[in-house]
Amino acid sequence: MAADRGALPEGRYGRSADERADRKLKIVGAVLGAAMLAFVGWAAVHYITKTDGSTQLIRSKTISDDTVQAVLEVRKDEDAVAVCTLRSLGAEGGEVGRKDFRFDKSETHFTELVTLRTTAHAAATELKGCRMEKRG
Repeated sequence: MAADRGALPEGRYGRSADERADRKLKIVGAVLGAAMLAFVGWAAVHYITKTDGSTQLIRSKTISDDTVQAVLEVRKDEDAVAVCTLRSLGAEGGEVGRKDFRFDKSETHFTELVTLRTTAHAAATELKGCRMEKRG
């Protein structure tokens, strides 16, 4: 009978390179799986706790060389506080005024007239953005 010359005796020469590579892949897979699970958990908590809302600059008017008035329309949750940033630009495009306005009314939809003080005559006013925060 012919002996099988291709197979090595089991346990005699230690683990093969394939077994070591498989073990490393399992460890890497477990670490990546745990990281993905942590990210999904964080995203779920962030999605559940975030407050939705929107704000729009309806109009703005330069009242004097150092004052701008703007009308903002705010939509938010009843228990949220909206913090909106307005900025005014001079004729050359440089910023001449910036202010954060905080709206913590319990209403969900309202318009508000705000006044922004500037360092020079404002040629344009823009709403830079708003963020919604939980009240408390």
